[in-house]
Amino acid sequence: MSDLTAPPLISRAFRLSLRNVDGMMTALVLPVILMLMFVYLFGGAIDTGTRYVDYVVPGVLLVCVGFGSGTTAVTVAHDLAGGIIDRFRSMDVRGEALIGGHVLASVARNLLSAALVVLVAFAIGFRPHADVAHWLLAVGVLALFVLALSWLAAAIGIVARSPEAAQGIAFLVSFLPYVSSAFVPIHTMPAVLRGVAGNQPATAVIDAIRASLTGGDAGAAAWHAVVWSLGIIVFSIALSGILFRRRAR
Repeated sequence: MSDLTAPPLISRAFRLSLRNVDGMMTALVLPVILMLMFVYLFGGAIDTGTRYVDYVVPGVLLVCVGFGSGTTAVTVAHDLAGGIIDRFRSMDVRGEALIGGHVLASVARNLLSAALVVLVAFAIGFRPHADVAHWLLAVGVLALFVLALSWLAAAIGIVARSPEAAQGIAFLVSFLPYVSSAFVPIHTMPAVLRGVAGNQPATAVIDAIRASLTGGDAGAAAWHAVVWSLGIIVFSIALSGILFRRRAR
């Protein structure tokens, strides 16, 4: 049971997510609504050089992941506030295993919601030109970033003093895709926003996925996405360990 990948802890975290009906509905329904809104309301007015539905899908996927990470932060904060750590310790279960269970459940949950978004995208005309290798690259980049945001959300849940505070902090993280190449090309933004959008992880991940799904060469974007994701993972795991030890004293 002390293993970070202990199935009971992962299934427990997944069940907690399912019980948070509002959070699950937001994570699943809101990205779909955003995609429909951008494609049908704004898509005709935004020139991206390609069909807008093909352009916008990678951005919506990251919005989906961002909102999903908020659920992780809330459930971790709820566990810590509810004293569940002390009960697990009485059963000789490491508290770190509880955090790891939340992270792995978050990855599974977010990939499922991303798959739903892709299915809806196909229904409204999304037609990628990727072969198997490009699909594997796109899924790999997305999965790695999901893992990174899940660990970051776990750290947020540990540092927050309440589930409500965790949700508020996680919302700031979920805002990243909006200031990126998700919905409009970066060159159309004001100079200050171009600098922010061009040098943050969401843009690298979106550009890598978009290039892969169109059958193009992801090139530097893929490497930047991987480096950003690995950096966030290392930072978040280290931060989670430090913060957890302080909270568990």
